[in-house]
Amino acid sequence: MRHFPLFMDLRGRRVLVLGTGKVAHRKAEPLARAGAVVEMADRFDAGQLAGCALAIGADAAETELVALFEAARAAGIPVNTVDRPALCSFITPAIIDRDPITIAVSSGGAAPVLARLLRAKIEALIPPAYGRLATLADSFKAEIRRRLPDMGLRRRVLERLLGGRAADLVFAGREDAARAEFARALESDEPARGMVALVGAGPGAADLLTIRAQRLLGEADVIVHDRLVTPEVLDMARRDAERIYVGKARANHCMAQEDINALLVRLAREGRKVVRLKGGDPFVFGRGGEEAEALAEAGVDVEVVPGVTAALACAAQAGIPLTHRDVARSVTFVTGHTKQGRLDMDFAPLVRSKTTLAVYMGIVSLPQLRDGLLAHGLPAGTPAALIERGGTPRQRELRGSLDELVDQAAAWSTRGPTLVLIGDAVGRGVGWSRTVPAMALVGQAFRPAVA
Repeated sequence: MRHFPLFMDLRGRRVLVLGTGKVAHRKAEPLARAGAVVEMADRFDAGQLAGCALAIGADAAETELVALFEAARAAGIPVNTVDRPALCSFITPAIIDRDPITIAVSSGGAAPVLARLLRAKIEALIPPAYGRLATLADSFKAEIRRRLPDMGLRRRVLERLLGGRAADLVFAGREDAARAEFARALESDEPARGMVALVGAGPGAADLLTIRAQRLLGEADVIVHDRLVTPEVLDMARRDAERIYVGKARANHCMAQEDINALLVRLAREGRKVVRLKGGDPFVFGRGGEEAEALAEAGVDVEVVPGVTAALACAAQAGIPLTHRDVARSVTFVTGHTKQGRLDMDFAPLVRSKTTLAVYMGIVSLPQLRDGLLAHGLPAGTPAALIERGGTPRQRELRGSLDELVDQAAAWSTRGPTLVLIGDAVGRGVGWSRTVPAMALVGQAFRPAVA
């Protein structure tokens, strides 16, 4: 360890910043935020150090910076000169501010850019809610010490609160409920209460999960997951978390919805932290609304974490815009599931409006979909696309008119989950071409798709 990390209390104390340019102001801002009395100067005089807690050299002349360093070192005042390790007695780290939590990252001056990159990664993993959680814990500190004088017991209770349901409530924005959970934990022997998070797994790529979804997967005791959740996403969960499969396919349900609801309630009442993991978004054809209602009726706290729904992921990776100001001012999500063999859909408004139609689970009912839309006036040559296993490295696409897709779909499909996109905007995408190979979105760049 090249430098020993310290956190200084600068409230009301003087700090000298030598320099008045952009760099100097960038250094002065976090010092002022920490409560320091910052004095800035473009020339150095030894008298400026009187009563200073520390000094910073920024964008001043070289002779001024050297004079500052030598005078501060002689006076025993910590001094840092930006990008000049030889003129420093301490290093200013890259800072993650989650007040009252502060995290500092330093490379000892060897690679400050790398330290900033690491800071960005840590900031993504530690949301601002951790600061609110620390503030909540601080408000109970005296009461916890009074009621739990035994240090071991106190530590166990705090670990349960700060890593369990109380923390989940803070992250969900329910701080009053979290405060009640702290108070309840101090009362005695009441069993721990669980919580359920309805989490969108997105289209299947692990790096399309939200940061909140990643955190919850890493903390969950139990993962209750669907058929469309990929192994890559499940690998983000805790290794020792129990995994319960409740997948559904068309007319082939591993577990009835009522049984899934009852399972979630039971697991939460056992005091377990549960993630109900769904492909796409829990509230877009994912029955998340039904599960949230059942949990609320049972008195179980529930959090909903959105995911990238199939229409967004499929269209983005295929380079197809869902809206386009020239041809489509809206996008409509519908399900292609049939009821007693019939597609129950009001076709007339879909044809009248300039909309892009995104049909989930629509490949089996595609002929009925085509017939209904054409019967209400949709032109037969309207651009359309079938996108199978969208948002994953195995995404494949079939494009053409709606009539053409109906003729080719059965032979083309490999029975993977498929989205149907219909509308003039579908033909305006970066990837649309009758003669050029389709384009696939990889990261932020398009490249020709490999057949």
